[in-house]
Amino acid sequence: MGILNATPDSFSDGGRLHEGKGAGSFRVSVAKALEVAEAMVDAGAVIIDVGGESTRPGAPEVSEQVELDRVLPVIEAIASRLDVALSVDTSSPKVMTMAIAAGAGLINDVRSLSRSGAVQAAAHTSAAVCLMHMRGEPGSMQDNVTYASVVDEVYAYLEQRVAICLQAGIGLDRLLIDPGFGFGKTLQHNYELLRHLARFKTLGLPLLVGISRKSMIGNVVNRDVSERLPGTLAATVHALIGGAAIIRTHDVAATVDAIKVHSAVVQK
Repeated sequence: MGILNATPDSFSDGGRLHEGKGAGSFRVSVAKALEVAEAMVDAGAVIIDVGGESTRPGAPEVSEQVELDRVLPVIEAIASRLDVALSVDTSSPKVMTMAIAAGAGLINDVRSLSRSGAVQAAAHTSAAVCLMHMRGEPGSMQDNVTYASVVDEVYAYLEQRVAICLQAGIGLDRLLIDPGFGFGKTLQHNYELLRHLARFKTLGLPLLVGISRKSMIGNVVNRDVSERLPGTLAATVHALIGGAAIIRTHDVAATVDAIKVHSAVVQK
């Protein structure tokens, strides 16, 4: 899954899709988005995840209209020109509904459909849904990072959200799960989750892992965001060993290479 952030403030690639017309308010260049998306597809991405709101630690919320203005033109353009599955990274019921109508097939929600109306909105589409664990909101999620057992508590949360989706008519065949690396966790918590990733396979759902360039890598290797690829790939291989089915990444070509080598080792 290649990451395509139509935002000015995402921690790694924020602002790269700016139209570049002066220093005014951020405006997405659909042409740049298409160029980046095509490069990711050529490098081996089978899903492109389009987001219009940064969810980095401390990130402010944006209005629903701003999100729509950022993601809809990008999704429509990619859907009409490239042979790739599209995901929308959003927690807004309206953005979910309109993005699916525009061509997305997956809802990737860091809030696990917890906003009012989100479960119902997702249920009324035929889209797949990725449920992710996060404690609190992006702006405050690192304020309370105490767990008795991070693995048990994240597992229980995801199990509960899956049950809520099933009650709403969203079948198991439409669900994925994500333990939410970096979302309301300490460095130790993140590596505890990675170490015990196979535990989450017992939920019987595809496992999505997003660790690309995150601080859990940077704090170990002491590298800036732009220099975290080798560390990210090491963590990616461990995620694959733990059963990850989808790797969400900024660096598609290098990640595809790591997946191919891992697959060559484990194939029977």
